[in-house]
Amino acid sequence: MNIKSLLLGSAAALIAVSGARAADAVVVAEPEPAEYVKICDVYGAGYFYIPGTETCLRIGGYIRYDIGVGDIGSFDGARSADHMTPGDNNATYYKNARFTLKTWTGQETELGTLKTYTETRFNFGNFQTDTGSYINDAHNKDVSLNFAWIQLGGLRVGKDESAFDTFIGYAGNVIQDTLVPYGNFDTNVVQYYFDAGNGFSAVVSLEEGSGIDTIDSYVPHVVGGVKYTQGWGAITGVASYDSNYEEWAGKVRLDVNATNELSLFIMAGYGSDDNLNDFRGGRGFYKQWGGNWAVWGGGTYKFNEKTSFNLQVSADDDKNWGVAANVAYDVVPGLTVTAEVDYAHDGKFGDPDNFNWTGADKKNSVGGMLRFQRSF
Repeated sequence: MNIKSLLLGSAAALIAVSGARAADAVVVAEPEPAEYVKICDVYGAGYFYIPGTETCLRIGGYIRYDIGVGDIGSFDGARSADHMTPGDNNATYYKNARFTLKTWTGQETELGTLKTYTETRFNFGNFQTDTGSYINDAHNKDVSLNFAWIQLGGLRVGKDESAFDTFIGYAGNVIQDTLVPYGNFDTNVVQYYFDAGNGFSAVVSLEEGSGIDTIDSYVPHVVGGVKYTQGWGAITGVASYDSNYEEWAGKVRLDVNATNELSLFIMAGYGSDDNLNDFRGGRGFYKQWGGNWAVWGGGTYKFNEKTSFNLQVSADDDKNWGVAANVAYDVVPGLTVTAEVDYAHDGKFGDPDNFNWTGADKKNSVGGMLRFQRSF
């Protein structure tokens, strides 16, 4: 065998082996196209389609840090037992850090829009207590489910806040808006909302109440409200029936957009109390203020796109009154710092039958709050 024959034979062998390997080659499957999240802009910014469904989901919330100083009677400060001097106590900060998780869903159905909303709050901070205990340890507080409702069309069921407060619009853009309280909040509901589309809207709400104001029979608490909204502002009225005491209460509110920078409101409440003989001085689930009548007023002035001033003044039939004022500044989009000063006056301080809603340990209390909030 000469060298030429050896080279030709080797080449033939290599070609044969290469052909065999080519025939046995593994074919790699083409990758399936990835299913990216699709934006859903039907219900506003931030929604996206849950993959494989027609349901739009939005996830949001906020992280908040509060620093309060002053008298505990205006909700802003705290007191604590002195570690070095047993039996003594000191004024100290009230502090609270909160993480709030919110979810929204929306989907169009043959019966209307199907929506849900949830809000869960997680808190770490110290107590605000009266001068009798001085419990002031900072700790993880209870987790609270503040909202968890389902709505189809105008029908809403689940955990909400009372329509006596939500439908009329709470009581101003201040942190401590309950120096004179205007109603209770947490409750399970069966509600129906009606929107006529021309500025008129209405609500009927069957409510369970909460705590000591939970209904004590099959008869629910009942709230009804009507609203007329236009470019200049709105007029709203709500009425409630407290089934535990068979008493009623109502509120009327006027909102006025005076200028592009200035918005004002005034709200008046009146409630019966013939059977309200509870230990809180005749306050049921809805008529949380003292006596028969109460009034709240104030507004918001926007200095510019970043800075606003908010004020609320309130008073009731028991000569309780309060003033809350703050300046809110948007440092960057999504981050707001609010500095507030609060004053509370207890009109029946010293009366042994007086229920002091604010927890004040004196007739006049002053405090302040600094709040940092990152919303997303």
